[in-house]
Amino acid sequence: MPDQDGGWLDRLKPGPRVRGFTRGLLDVVMPPVTLDGGARPLASGLSEAGWSRVTFLEDPVCDGCGAGFDYDPGPLGDERCLTCQTKPHVFARARAACVYDEGSRDLILAFKHADRLEHAPLFVRWLQRAAAPLLEEADAVAPVPLHPVRLLTRRANQAAEIARPLARTAGLAYLPDALVRSRATASQGGKSGRGRRLNVKGAFAVPPARAKEVKGRRILLVDDVLTTGATADACARALLAAGARAVDVAVVARVRSRD
Repeated sequence: MPDQDGGWLDRLKPGPRVRGFTRGLLDVVMPPVTLDGGARPLASGLSEAGWSRVTFLEDPVCDGCGAGFDYDPGPLGDERCLTCQTKPHVFARARAACVYDEGSRDLILAFKHADRLEHAPLFVRWLQRAAAPLLEEADAVAPVPLHPVRLLTRRANQAAEIARPLARTAGLAYLPDALVRSRATASQGGKSGRGRRLNVKGAFAVPPARAKEVKGRRILLVDDVLTTGATADACARALLAAGARAVDVAVVARVRSRD
């Protein structure tokens, strides 16, 4: 059983008929509530007000880091922002479902730090749409790993809770333990771009026994938030060193500014 992955729990769940009956009964006894605590949910799982607060990233976006363009560069314009042109990431491309701001922050922090794993199906649906171009070209999906010590303090690796169903619905290989965090790192919060890069430098590796799963493949790396891209770059560097053909990144949300 992979340390990073909670997928084994799926085998303990009842079948679809039992789940459907149980869900219907619970809806009568306890009417469904939204993930954001608002009025009765829409099909998305959010209230109407909660849905309207989320700033979804629509094309055109930078092909390199996933940031939204202020204007459409047109067919003759560059597909990458000026920052990605002058200082490209180690990973090849990135896509994010939404902007990390006051409209999405509470949802993501609850998922990441308060064990609200029921948010995962919502985020998977968002990424199926936002990362569709990357999923079409990917050979496999891998989550950004947690260090074993950090994993002990959490119910699960939240990146894995998104990556696993995303890979399954796209029909792609899922590699939950192809990448490991070989040393514990301090939180990235509050650090500058340079500080973030130094914090995760050399922190990730592909175990020798897993190198064959990576070699020659285009890997889609999944995480919750992209800020400066330091963590994704460090993961991509390790995957490329193990023989990956290319690494793309899909995240639920990205901070507006790269630094």
